[in-house]
Amino acid sequence: MSSKPTVLVTGSAGHLGRALMLTLADQGYIALGIDINASDTTTLVGSITNTTFLSHIFASHKIDHVIHAATLHKPHVGSHTKDDFVQTNIAGTLALLECATSTAPGGQGVLKSFVYVSTTSAFGAALSPTRGQPAAWIDEDVAPVPKNIYGATKTAAEDICWLVHREKGVPIVVLRTSRFFPEEDDDEARRAAMGEENLKVLELAYRRVDVADVVGACMCAMEKAVGGEVRWGRYIISAPTPFKRDGETLRGLDEDAGRMFREAVPGCGEVFERKGWRFLKRVDRVYDASRAVEELGWKPEYTFEKAVERISKGKEWRSPLTFRVGKLGYHAVSTGVYTTR
Repeated sequence: MSSKPTVLVTGSAGHLGRALMLTLADQGYIALGIDINASDTTTLVGSITNTTFLSHIFASHKIDHVIHAATLHKPHVGSHTKDDFVQTNIAGTLALLECATSTAPGGQGVLKSFVYVSTTSAFGAALSPTRGQPAAWIDEDVAPVPKNIYGATKTAAEDICWLVHREKGVPIVVLRTSRFFPEEDDDEARRAAMGEENLKVLELAYRRVDVADVVGACMCAMEKAVGGEVRWGRYIISAPTPFKRDGETLRGLDEDAGRMFREAVPGCGEVFERKGWRFLKRVDRVYDASRAVEELGWKPEYTFEKAVERISKGKEWRSPLTFRVGKLGYHAVSTGVYTTR
């Protein structure tokens, strides 16, 4: 019998699930992937809402860790019902938690960690001060104000995670990830404002994270849970920002974001000029991931500063894992940039 710990990855055919499945074996884990879609990174095809399917998995495998990445995303808001979101994001999370923490006869062991992949979209209306107001500084102390069914169901699932942690004592870590998808922006105005690469590099300064760094955060969460250092926690996972948390900076991001980028990262203006790139006129929020860095020991490699440095040397600013995962879309419904290929 293998002594390697086994990790159950839900949503294994999706962006993050695929990235995890491609990485876990190299990190000394046995990866078991489940998804409703068959793929080369899916071990078993089935739904997290199917308790019979889940119970069989936990009865027949010794699962040490669960990374729960399966979800309906924001792009699904236009193609799925609110009940679909409730069933997948809330009921599915509860079913997975109850099966994973069950002590019923036939179970194969005690769960060492449960990592729930949530989203910074949970903050919702807290993210968008109107023009003329300072940019919002978003850390874990900001109360979520969901503005759509996606955010509402993700925050509800987070609360279910907390409830199960309280009741059963299993270590649970919630990671609120910012955007890491390689597809174009879902906002037509943002797509028209500047080139795709230009926009994504800028977003690394305040609202984006490389998928390889999200995988790294999941690994850190598992390790801290096993070591007993983190039994429960919610963390923002976004590339560390070069901006400072002070009134002058936050006002400057509203008034002239380009100036603030140039001041925060000297030399970025020249690099952008050589590329023919532009700066955003306004930034409305900044995600602060410092708590994840401090408490989880997370060491993100793909930051805005490092992207600028790599670009200046003619190197690729994205991780190799980004290209291994590729552009997957989210569903077969014709909904623009997120349609599956």
